[in-house]
Amino acid sequence: MGFVLHPRLMADTAVIVDWSLSRVLLMNDKRFPWIVLVPRRPDITEVFDLDAASRTLLTNEIARTAERLKGWARTHGGADKINVGIIGNVVAQLHVHVVARRKGDAVWPGTVWGAGQAEHYGAAELLRVVSDLRDSL
Repeated sequence: MGFVLHPRLMADTAVIVDWSLSRVLLMNDKRFPWIVLVPRRPDITEVFDLDAASRTLLTNEIARTAERLKGWARTHGGADKINVGIIGNVVAQLHVHVVARRKGDAVWPGTVWGAGQAEHYGAAELLRVVSDLRDSL
């Protein structure tokens, strides 16, 4: 069976673009510029489940996302730190969170996972942010 995005990720995100390895998603929470990378490989739950070439590609895609998200954030409120996390306790499908953080944001200095209620983008705003990020990435 081929790649299928986990229903929770499908419900909580919007697709930005597909790269060589990963589906690039925007978390629907406007409190944080938050991108999720999901390797488009079936039945992968851990980084070590990927072959060596795919692990290298994932690392490069994480770095690309982090660097460009930080640049994008400079013109959209700023970013003091980029957080990268691979947890998978709620959604086992391998996915990587890349989040631009600002001192004083809604949960600084804590983590974004499970912190408060997501503030969803409006439909038009979501389309605009996805388009902006697609151009930046």
